Amino acid sequence: MITTNITLYPEIENVINPLNIERITDERKATLKPLTEFIQSKVSNNQEIRINFICTHNSRRSHLAQVWAQTLAYYFNIKNVRCYSGGTESTSLFPMVATTLQNSGFEIKMLSEGNNPIYSIKYAENEHGIIGFSKRIDDDFNPKSEFVAIMTCDTANEACPLVPGAEKRIPITFEDPKAFDDTAQQAEKYSERSLQIATELFYVFSQINS
Repeated sequence: MITTNITLYPEIENVINPLNIERITDERKATLKPLTEFIQSKVSNNQEIRINFICTHNSRRSHLAQVWAQTLAYYFNIKNVRCYSGGTESTSLFPMVATTLQNSGFEIKMLSEGNNPIYSIKYAENEHGIIGFSKRIDDDFNPKSEFVAIMTCDTANEACPLVPGAEKRIPITFEDPKAFDDTAQQAEKYSERSLQIATELFYVFSQINS
Protein backbone atom coordinates (compact mmCIF):
# COMPACT_ATOMS: atom_id res chain seq x y z
CA MET A 1 0.00 0.00 0.00
CA ILE A 2 1.24 3.48 -0.85
CA THR A 3 1.44 5.94 2.01
CA THR A 4 1.32 9.70 1.67
CA ASN A 5 2.61 10.73 5.06
CA ILE A 6 4.76 13.63 3.87
CA THR A 7 3.61 15.96 6.63
CA LEU A 8 3.58 13.41 9.44
CA TYR A 9 5.95 14.61 12.15
CA PRO A 10 9.25 12.81 11.53
CA GLU A 11 9.59 11.72 15.16
CA ILE A 12 6.28 9.87 14.88
CA GLU A 13 7.38 8.29 11.62
CA ASN A 14 10.50 7.07 13.43
CA VAL A 15 8.21 5.30 15.91
CA ILE A 16 5.91 3.83 13.25
CA ASN A 17 8.52 2.55 10.79
CA PRO A 18 10.08 -0.09 13.10
CA LEU A 19 6.73 -1.46 14.33
CA ASN A 20 6.81 -5.23 13.93
CA ILE A 21 3.44 -6.79 13.15
CA GLU A 22 5.06 -10.24 13.11
CA ARG A 23 4.90 -10.13 16.90
CA ILE A 24 1.10 -10.12 16.80
CA THR A 25 -0.20 -13.61 17.55
CA ASP A 26 -2.77 -15.35 15.38
CA GLU A 27 -5.19 -15.23 18.30
CA ARG A 28 -4.78 -11.48 18.56
CA LYS A 29 -5.15 -11.05 14.80
CA ALA A 30 -8.47 -12.84 15.10
CA THR A 31 -9.48 -10.32 17.77
CA LEU A 32 -8.55 -7.44 15.45
CA LYS A 33 -10.23 -8.92 12.36
CA PRO A 34 -13.75 -7.55 13.01
CA LEU A 35 -12.38 -3.99 13.15
CA THR A 36 -10.49 -4.53 9.89
CA GLU A 37 -13.66 -5.86 8.28
CA PHE A 38 -15.72 -2.92 9.53
CA ILE A 39 -13.24 -0.38 8.15
CA GLN A 40 -12.90 -2.25 4.85
CA SER A 41 -16.67 -2.35 4.41
CA LYS A 42 -16.91 1.41 4.93
CA VAL A 43 -14.01 2.10 2.58
CA SER A 44 -15.46 -0.16 -0.12
CA ASN A 45 -18.79 1.67 0.11
CA ASN A 46 -17.18 5.12 0.27
CA GLN A 47 -18.73 5.80 3.68
CA GLU A 48 -17.54 7.74 6.72
CA ILE A 49 -15.60 5.61 9.20
CA ARG A 50 -16.34 6.52 12.81
CA ILE A 51 -14.45 4.62 15.51
CA ASN A 52 -15.18 5.23 19.20
CA PHE A 53 -12.67 3.68 21.62
CA ILE A 54 -14.31 3.07 24.98
CA CYS A 55 -12.81 2.42 28.42
CA THR A 56 -14.20 2.90 31.91
CA HIS A 57 -12.58 6.25 32.76
CA ASN A 58 -11.54 7.45 29.28
CA SER A 59 -8.16 8.36 30.73
CA ARG A 60 -5.48 6.01 29.33
CA ARG A 61 -5.99 3.16 26.85
CA SER A 62 -8.95 4.66 25.01
CA HIS A 63 -7.03 7.88 24.37
CA LEU A 64 -3.91 6.06 23.21
CA ALA A 65 -6.04 4.01 20.82
CA GLN A 66 -7.93 7.06 19.52
CA VAL A 67 -4.73 8.98 18.80
CA TRP A 68 -2.87 6.10 17.17
CA ALA A 69 -5.88 5.08 15.07
CA GLN A 70 -6.33 8.59 13.70
CA THR A 71 -2.59 8.86 13.04
CA LEU A 72 -2.31 5.50 11.29
CA ALA A 73 -5.38 6.13 9.15
CA TYR A 74 -3.54 9.22 7.94
CA TYR A 75 -0.29 7.29 7.53
CA PHE A 76 -2.00 4.74 5.27
CA ASN A 77 -4.02 7.43 3.48
CA ILE A 78 -7.37 5.95 4.52
CA LYS A 79 -9.86 8.76 3.98
CA ASN A 80 -12.92 9.77 5.98
CA VAL A 81 -11.74 8.27 9.28
CA ARG A 82 -12.93 9.99 12.45
CA CYS A 83 -11.70 8.58 15.76
CA TYR A 84 -13.25 9.27 19.15
CA SER A 85 -13.00 8.05 22.72
CA GLY A 86 -15.33 7.86 25.69
CA GLY A 87 -15.92 6.20 29.03
CA THR A 88 -18.65 4.80 31.20
CA GLU A 89 -17.72 7.77 33.39
CA SER A 90 -15.70 10.96 32.95
CA THR A 91 -12.44 11.55 34.85
CA SER A 92 -9.45 13.17 33.11
CA LEU A 93 -6.81 12.33 30.55
CA PHE A 94 -3.97 10.97 32.69
CA PRO A 95 -0.88 13.21 32.34
CA MET A 96 1.45 10.26 31.66
CA VAL A 97 -0.56 9.51 28.51
CA ALA A 98 0.15 13.01 27.21
CA THR A 99 3.82 12.62 28.15
CA THR A 100 4.03 9.24 26.42
CA LEU A 101 2.53 10.62 23.23
CA GLN A 102 4.81 13.64 23.38
CA ASN A 103 7.81 11.33 23.72
CA SER A 104 6.61 9.58 20.55
CA GLY A 105 6.72 12.84 18.59
CA PHE A 106 3.19 14.19 18.95
CA GLU A 107 2.81 17.92 19.48
CA ILE A 108 0.87 18.33 22.73
CA LYS A 109 -0.72 21.59 23.86
CA MET A 110 -2.94 22.03 26.90
CA LEU A 111 -5.89 24.15 25.80
CA SER A 112 -7.52 24.38 29.21
CA GLU A 113 -6.62 23.40 32.76
CA GLY A 114 -8.77 22.23 35.67
CA ASN A 115 -9.98 18.84 36.84
CA ASN A 116 -10.45 17.62 33.26
CA PRO A 117 -7.90 19.42 31.07
CA ILE A 118 -8.38 19.66 27.31
CA TYR A 119 -5.41 18.87 25.06
CA SER A 120 -4.62 19.38 21.40
CA ILE A 121 -2.67 16.39 20.09
CA LYS A 122 -1.16 16.96 16.63
CA TYR A 123 0.44 14.30 14.46
CA ALA A 124 1.01 16.25 11.24
CA GLU A 125 1.71 19.81 10.20
CA ASN A 126 -1.38 20.25 8.05
CA GLU A 127 -3.95 18.31 10.07
CA HIS A 128 -6.21 19.46 12.88
CA GLY A 129 -5.08 18.44 16.33
CA ILE A 130 -7.01 15.65 18.02
CA ILE A 131 -8.96 17.09 20.94
CA GLY A 132 -8.21 14.97 24.00
CA PHE A 133 -10.22 15.09 27.21
CA SER A 134 -12.16 12.62 29.32
CA LYS A 135 -15.84 12.25 28.48
CA ARG A 136 -18.71 9.81 28.74
CA ILE A 137 -19.65 7.66 25.76
CA ASP A 138 -22.78 9.74 25.21
CA ASP A 139 -21.02 13.12 25.34
CA ASP A 140 -22.12 15.50 22.58
CA PHE A 141 -18.51 15.49 21.33
CA ASN A 142 -18.96 11.86 20.25
CA PRO A 143 -21.09 10.43 17.41
CA LYS A 144 -24.63 9.31 18.22
CA SER A 145 -24.94 6.72 15.44
CA GLU A 146 -23.11 5.04 12.56
CA PHE A 147 -19.96 4.19 14.50
CA VAL A 148 -18.13 1.13 15.74
CA ALA A 149 -17.56 0.87 19.50
CA ILE A 150 -14.20 -0.62 20.43
CA MET A 151 -14.11 -1.76 24.05
CA THR A 152 -10.52 -1.28 25.20
CA CYS A 153 -10.87 -2.55 28.76
CA ASP A 154 -12.56 -5.56 30.34
CA THR A 155 -14.51 -3.46 32.85
CA ALA A 156 -16.16 -1.31 30.19
CA ASN A 157 -16.72 -4.40 28.06
CA GLU A 158 -18.66 -6.02 30.91
CA ALA A 159 -20.46 -2.81 31.94
CA CYS A 160 -21.67 -1.96 28.41
CA PRO A 161 -23.15 -5.03 26.75
CA LEU A 162 -24.91 -2.56 24.46
CA VAL A 163 -23.57 0.79 23.23
CA PRO A 164 -26.45 3.02 22.07
CA GLY A 165 -26.12 4.04 18.44
CA ALA A 166 -23.22 1.73 17.62
CA GLU A 167 -23.44 -0.25 14.38
CA LYS A 168 -21.06 -2.79 15.84
CA ARG A 169 -19.44 -3.44 19.20
CA ILE A 170 -15.99 -5.07 19.23
CA PRO A 171 -13.96 -5.96 22.34
CA ILE A 172 -10.24 -5.30 21.77
CA THR A 173 -8.92 -5.03 25.31
CA PHE A 174 -5.49 -4.02 26.56
CA GLU A 175 -3.81 -4.35 29.94
CA ASP A 176 -3.99 -1.17 31.99
CA PRO A 177 -0.66 0.66 32.49
CA LYS A 178 -2.27 2.26 35.56
CA ALA A 179 -0.97 -0.75 37.51
CA PHE A 180 2.51 0.82 37.28
CA ASP A 181 1.60 4.36 38.36
CA ASP A 182 3.99 5.82 40.91
CA THR A 183 6.57 3.10 40.28
CA ALA A 184 10.00 3.18 38.67
CA GLN A 185 8.53 1.31 35.70
CA GLN A 186 5.76 3.80 34.96
CA ALA A 187 7.24 5.49 31.88
CA GLU A 188 8.44 2.18 30.45
CA LYS A 189 5.06 0.48 30.86
CA TYR A 190 3.08 3.37 29.38
CA SER A 191 5.43 3.39 26.40
CA GLU A 192 5.09 -0.39 26.09
CA ARG A 193 1.29 -0.20 26.04
CA SER A 194 1.34 2.70 23.59
CA LEU A 195 3.58 0.76 21.22
CA GLN A 196 1.40 -2.35 21.49
CA ILE A 197 -1.67 -0.31 20.56
CA ALA A 198 0.22 1.38 17.73
CA THR A 199 1.47 -1.96 16.39
CA GLU A 200 -1.94 -3.59 16.40
CA LEU A 201 -3.66 -0.61 14.79
CA PHE A 202 -0.84 -0.45 12.22
CA TYR A 203 -1.72 -4.04 11.37
CA VAL A 204 -5.44 -3.21 11.08
CA PHE A 205 -4.96 -0.26 8.72
CA SER A 206 -2.28 -2.05 6.72
CA GLN A 207 -4.91 -4.64 5.72
CA ILE A 208 -7.26 -2.08 4.16
CA ASN A 209 -7.55 -1.91 0.39
CA SER A 210 -8.58 1.59 -0.64
